[in-house]
Amino acid sequence: MIVAEVESAPQAASTSTPDEQTPVVNDFCINVATKNGSGSATANTTLLRALFKMGIPVSGKNVFPSNIQGMPTWYTIRLSKDNYIGRRPNAEIVVAMNPATALEDHQKAEPGGVFMYADDIKIPLNRTDLSYYPIPAKKLASENETDPKLRTYVANMVYVGALAQLLGIDLLDIERALLYHFRGKRKPVETNMKVVKLAAEWAAANLKKTDRFRVQEMHATDGMIMIDGNTAAALGAIYGGVSFVAWYPITPATGVADGLNEYLPRLRIDPETRKPSYSIVQAEDELAALGMVIGAGWAGARAMTSTSGPGISLMAEFTGYGYFAEIPAVIWDIQRMGPSTGMPTRVSQGDLITAHWLGHGDSKHVCLLPGSVYECFEFGWRAFDLAERLQTPVFVLSDLDLGMNQWMTRPFDYPDQPMDRGKVLTAEDLNRLGIGGFKRYKDVDGDGIAPRTLPGTEHPLAAYFTRGTGHDENARLSERPEDWEGNMERLTRKFETARELVPRPVEERVEGAQVAIIAYGSTDFAVSEAREMLAKQGIKTSYMRLRALPLPEEAKAFVAAHEHVYVVEMNTDAQMCQLLRLHVPEAAAKISACNHNDGMPLTAAWISTTIVKKEKGIH
Repeated sequence: MIVAEVESAPQAASTSTPDEQTPVVNDFCINVATKNGSGSATANTTLLRALFKMGIPVSGKNVFPSNIQGMPTWYTIRLSKDNYIGRRPNAEIVVAMNPATALEDHQKAEPGGVFMYADDIKIPLNRTDLSYYPIPAKKLASENETDPKLRTYVANMVYVGALAQLLGIDLLDIERALLYHFRGKRKPVETNMKVVKLAAEWAAANLKKTDRFRVQEMHATDGMIMIDGNTAAALGAIYGGVSFVAWYPITPATGVADGLNEYLPRLRIDPETRKPSYSIVQAEDELAALGMVIGAGWAGARAMTSTSGPGISLMAEFTGYGYFAEIPAVIWDIQRMGPSTGMPTRVSQGDLITAHWLGHGDSKHVCLLPGSVYECFEFGWRAFDLAERLQTPVFVLSDLDLGMNQWMTRPFDYPDQPMDRGKVLTAEDLNRLGIGGFKRYKDVDGDGIAPRTLPGTEHPLAAYFTRGTGHDENARLSERPEDWEGNMERLTRKFETARELVPRPVEERVEGAQVAIIAYGSTDFAVSEAREMLAKQGIKTSYMRLRALPLPEEAKAFVAAHEHVYVVEMNTDAQMCQLLRLHVPEAAAKISACNHNDGMPLTAAWISTTIVKKEKGIH
């Protein structure tokens, strides 16, 4: 804990008066520093949703520890009238409620900003470029007629009320946000609103506003919803027909299973029998989870699991089995920081190569790369179509930032096509084909995908052996070189078929641009803003956002059309950059890595600065 001498805090240490300052409206960051387990999550998401309900584009990012309760945690809310919702490195408004980090938080506040703090925190308040607002959080919480056990938690609502007063957040929007959070339960809403109102009244009477920051109602979020990527993924899977889920708890992927457990009972109950039309199993470990999923996929269920990097490692053998025996399965990987246990509550895109080539021998897997919560939903159902069409495990690589944080999005669209079960033969098909017509591993269409039957098909010709060992076209055990080579050649053709079936990249070419950016996943938010920064410095950029592996043929033409191509990603080894160089070897020299991996989401400032430096170095 920081020990510092007590200094009386001025109401403001700003060098100018409010009348001399230009107001900053709906374009700043708020960073709240608290302790893990203190109940601040309710306060922070209440602020976020209240601003969202005011029509202001916002995003919220939670930085929390992976260990015990009481450790430091931070929550950053970005408001952007221009709809930039990527992370910014620092905040203009800092709310310090944790003595252990208060000195550091104080130092990081942006010049000209605000430092609001619990008045029992004793640190030197000696900056002349900040407005200071002490708030008696404990005193105001104790004055409220609340169960003493809850006072520690509702104390966080003091800074909600004080900020609402100082920034101009309508308390009605605070109440509406609490109603959403507590699912309409009036008692906890009223308990929290008492503290909010008490703090707002205290701030109005005791704090003289000397900063420039304001909020103002907009309509930029009209018709939009706010949701985290893990819940969006769960909903997408439900609308994609998931019927079996096996999983094992792991941060940051547990939210996918939580979402399935929450919404499947609402949406997938048989209306006649009132019984669930699905099954969710918490397995003893990740290996067992994928084993169950592979078994369910073989039996004809739309089956999935969710995990993160360490779980992917345990799933290697079953993934290879699913690839070679050709069994559909969906695996959600919510990426976090590695290697090893790494930093479980920090973000990374470090599983790309692992997932793409997981297993021993020559295996290559389809990987979907959602870049928004909307795509988490969409890929939630598309992954099943691809897995069954291709008869193979399909990975969906989200990440902690996208998966666990709240994001704005347009409402989800119901799947626009019927479920694609792939080449499944019925009893009627088998009758038509006759004896010898069905060969489980024979490519009849030239696309590398062989037909299959499902257990329970009432026809004597439907049966076959499912093998992870060498086999011929009839699924008979074989170690003949020609059978092995023929099978691997067919699987290679299937991978090329997958290249045409996976979601296409999002491409924007700018006339005259010689610089191009390629990115994927949640880095899209920072890249979009960075391109505006680069344009202001005279650097035009084209942009391709990749949405799947195998890499598309379009990437070759995109790279060829530009002199310098920067691949933006969050990992240390520049994994997508390596894959692109393999994909476009003739242009490998013009493909440069623009990668950063410190556990935090990328910022537009870092991307633009890095590309400017690289461009200056080239020229």
